[in-house]
Amino acid sequence: MVREATDVKIIDAREEHVPFIAWVQLTAFRSHLEKGMWDLFIGGSEEDTLRFLEALATTESKHFGSYQGFIIAEVDGAPAAAMTGYFAAESALEQGITEAAQALNMTEAEITAGWKRAGSITLVGTEHAPGAWITENVATRPEFRRRGLVDRLLEEQMERGRARGATIGEIGVFIGNDNAQRAYEKAGYQVVEERVHPDFEAAYKCPGVRQLRREL
Repeated sequence: MVREATDVKIIDAREEHVPFIAWVQLTAFRSHLEKGMWDLFIGGSEEDTLRFLEALATTESKHFGSYQGFIIAEVDGAPAAAMTGYFAAESALEQGITEAAQALNMTEAEITAGWKRAGSITLVGTEHAPGAWITENVATRPEFRRRGLVDRLLEEQMERGRARGATIGEIGVFIGNDNAQRAYEKAGYQVVEERVHPDFEAAYKCPGVRQLRREL
């Protein structure tokens, strides 16, 4: 069932939204793929992966998975879509992953195995322009899709970047996720870089990543 977006509000994520933020991160990194980074890193059930992402969203270290950086589109009071925005220098993701893993009593061997399964994603990491405001972790609940919520969130996210002094905005997309790429291009982003790697393709069944950029 597709629900009409009647009363839409853009809000800052609160701690009560952590389960939704975990789902957003899982869905965003899956993109159009069978398995995303977090599926591979945990290597267990979806419940296990979501539990880890909830821990990641609440670590003391701040990074692009921290719930405090997310904005949410609420429809009639229900969280329907979300994304985060950040400067690369503000994201201590590896430290956050270590904290989340420790909070769940993962062993060093499990963490190492997780990086071995998922770590090829670093081989397709694109170069960020200096001072770019990066949009990440974009996802919408299936019943709220095709209602312009991502457009609304992107507008708000770009305005927040401008308010923090950014003049360039960036967003990445896995190659083959044509719907997402078209949505970002509609918002003024253009592809500026593409990175592919055979090891990433072997693990993720996807050639690589495209970087899109626009002036803010």
